[in-house]
Amino acid sequence: MKEKPSSPEDILRIFLDYLSVEKGFSPNTIHSYSLDLKKLFLFFHKEKISWLKATEGDLIKFIHHHSRANLSPRSLARLISSTRSFYRFLVLDGLIAKSPATNLSTPKLWLDLPKFLTEQEVENLLAQPKEKNIRGQRDKAMLELLYATGLRASELVSLKLKDLNLEQRYVLCQGKGGKERIVPFGHSAQEALREYLHKARSRLLKRENPSLFLSSRGRAFTRQGFWKMLKGYGRQAGLGKKISPHVLRHSFATHLLEGGADLRSVQLMLGHSQITTTQIYTHVSRKHLREVYNKYHPRS
Repeated sequence: MKEKPSSPEDILRIFLDYLSVEKGFSPNTIHSYSLDLKKLFLFFHKEKISWLKATEGDLIKFIHHHSRANLSPRSLARLISSTRSFYRFLVLDGLIAKSPATNLSTPKLWLDLPKFLTEQEVENLLAQPKEKNIRGQRDKAMLELLYATGLRASELVSLKLKDLNLEQRYVLCQGKGGKERIVPFGHSAQEALREYLHKARSRLLKRENPSLFLSSRGRAFTRQGFWKMLKGYGRQAGLGKKISPHVLRHSFATHLLEGGADLRSVQLMLGHSQITTTQIYTHVSRKHLREVYNKYHPRS
């Protein structure tokens, strides 16, 4: 056994560094792990339990405590996953001999079907930016590219100019865990991007900046800025609360599958590490097929 860190703060910092450097987790995921483990350490402090000597019974008591606090099943599942990962790390790092979290089981999660827009709703949304000004040209390009590729909002705003191949119509995207993937896009997105690059980007550029999409101040567009912009256009299109960056991502996947795309290709474009994550969209597609069947088959 190696020399043990002296405090929860020390081991948490070491663990989060491990998640970043060795596991390649995104800042958002690392932040979630940090919040979960701070809950664990707070519980240990109140119960006078050493994190190095915690037993399976102590961890079960911790999970039950948060279960009674009306934590959602999804949040509870993440809390358990964070706890298991933390104790697995302690074993790997030689700080404890055996993980007390091995047998912790996650709660069953109801399958939430993703919300998505109809093709007509997407058309209405994409028609909102006014392309007579540079802001509208940029916004049109961003919306077209998001729907054309199914990127996450963070992936969209992180794109650099060098990541775009306009003529061959694809972007090189860096997804979760730093994994790169190539995602194609169609002619509509190509035209919107060409319009933005030729007419708008140089006018938004205040100083050298490698980012593909720029704010009115010439800086890289932020995820929060894009969310605000999207919500505004959603209201204009009459979509209200239905719209978010992830709803467009869900719409991309759903429309591809309804059009006959295979699940494996959609998985690669979305950047899912497990195909089971992508399979949720087949439920949406089956529901659509059932509606079509019931509407059109004479003996339905």
